[in-house]
Amino acid sequence: MMLPTRTTVEELDPVFAEMASATFRLAGAGPELTPRERALLGLVADVCEQVLGMPYELHVRAALDNGLDADDLRELLRFISYDSGYPAALAALERLAEIEREHGLPGPTGQGHRVNADGTGSPLPATMRAEVRALDPGFADYMDLQSRMRADMSRISVRERAFATMTVDVLFQTLEESFRAHVGRALGAGATPDEIRATVRATAPFGMTRTWRALNVLDALLNERKEREGKETPESA
Repeated sequence: MMLPTRTTVEELDPVFAEMASATFRLAGAGPELTPRERALLGLVADVCEQVLGMPYELHVRAALDNGLDADDLRELLRFISYDSGYPAALAALERLAEIEREHGLPGPTGQGHRVNADGTGSPLPATMRAEVRALDPGFADYMDLQSRMRADMSRISVRERAFATMTVDVLFQTLEESFRAHVGRALGAGATPDEIRATVRATAPFGMTRTWRALNVLDALLNERKEREGKETPESA
């Protein structure tokens, strides 16, 4: 059995298939994001929206076609579970295993990372941790645990993780504290403003009006950062 393709969609409705093809072709245009990154973001959207039928299978196919393997996909689901919600990630994990069985795909090798659930501390910035602890100590402990359990992940890069969490923010419209932090993480990982804009723009096929709102927020964040950096730069003599 083969994973679904555009032909599968055309059999359902050729006009819809033409519209969808043009949409994703335009959304995927531009050099800012790699095909691997776009495949990952499609999967993140599926998890957030709990769209685990044919679209999820198409995105799994795209991920495999762009060099990701079963272990990579599981790390992605483990990583985003704290933002998408553990139940949503678990449902996607169950469906992924079904797709692998149904289509005879290679399964995971069992490679993972050190979870460190019983450790202490957190890789989160000290300022952020202090702000959250002042808000609610119990929630701060929860955030510390979530960040600590992911600290040793390596199959999905820091840049890819930042883009993934930004995608969650756009789809859930959490465009304040977390979006600011995730944009900062992307910039810290070396992403350019154009690449960050492309990441937000890539969410448009999953809900255009949310993307529109997120681009407005992103524009304000980037302008604020540019102004701050300008003030910190000594004036030329």
